[in-house]
Amino acid sequence: MRVIFMGTPDFSAPTLDALIAAGHDIAAVYSQPPRPAGRGKKDRPTPVHARARALGLEVRHPVSLRDADVQAAYRALNADVAVVVAFGLILPQAVLDAPTHGCLNIHASLLPRWRGAAPIHRAIMAGDAVTGVCIMQMEAGLDTGPVLLREEAQIGAEDTTGQLHDRLSAMGAGLICEALERLDTLVPQAQSTEGVTYAAKIDKAEARVDWGRDAAEVDRLIRGLSPFPGAWCEIDGQRVKLLASRLAEGQGAPGEVLDNQLTVACGKGAVQLLRLQRAGRAAQDAGEFLRGMTVPVGTRL
Repeated sequence: MRVIFMGTPDFSAPTLDALIAAGHDIAAVYSQPPRPAGRGKKDRPTPVHARARALGLEVRHPVSLRDADVQAAYRALNADVAVVVAFGLILPQAVLDAPTHGCLNIHASLLPRWRGAAPIHRAIMAGDAVTGVCIMQMEAGLDTGPVLLREEAQIGAEDTTGQLHDRLSAMGAGLICEALERLDTLVPQAQSTEGVTYAAKIDKAEARVDWGRDAAEVDRLIRGLSPFPGAWCEIDGQRVKLLASRLAEGQGAPGEVLDNQLTVACGKGAVQLLRLQRAGRAAQDAGEFLRGMTVPVGTRL
């Protein structure tokens, strides 16, 4: 098929590769504009932009899709379908309608649960045991369109958002190729009006750990915000990101370090910190972290 691909972050790039491997003709790639990044604050292309450029594909990065000239150039591609994966811009109705088969979205949840911006983070933070990927026919509402295909994925007891992100990215790439192959026979299924939840964008204000909460909540926060933006606390006055954890036995005052394995008491129960990152340093497993920073038993985080 002749495909317009629309995506921005790392999550989207494997789908572009999968579409090409499946033999589809990529008419153009749309991505967010390059933005300043790094110490020099030089404009950096998005992961999808960089991958598309390496593949020799045309890349377009309009600031908005509401401009009449932008929409005309999009229609002129005469695409069979647009595949949209974490693109990051609202698609006006004229854009949704232009391809022959409309726009198909890869969404990293089992809709209608976790519509919105941060479905992977929110699934882990909420303690969901199962999530997955849906291929959805896009419409004007926020992730409200009918679903063509869905596939489930288990969330492990120690999974982080980063780990689940990679699994769902690969799953979505395979599922969209299946959807395109079967597009003439698939029957769109309307989403249920029950069980609707919204995955609000992560606010950095959520990231500071409240050790007075139950251990299960603290553990889910740490894993759900890893690797970005990263849950954090202060250790001896230094801000430290907490990137991996698991539930542990123990009790004490909230935030109290209970042993030399970085087991920390919560309001109820305890968590063991498995991976940490000091400001300006690389992330480290707990053992390596403790060789560079002494955290005595009884320390209050």
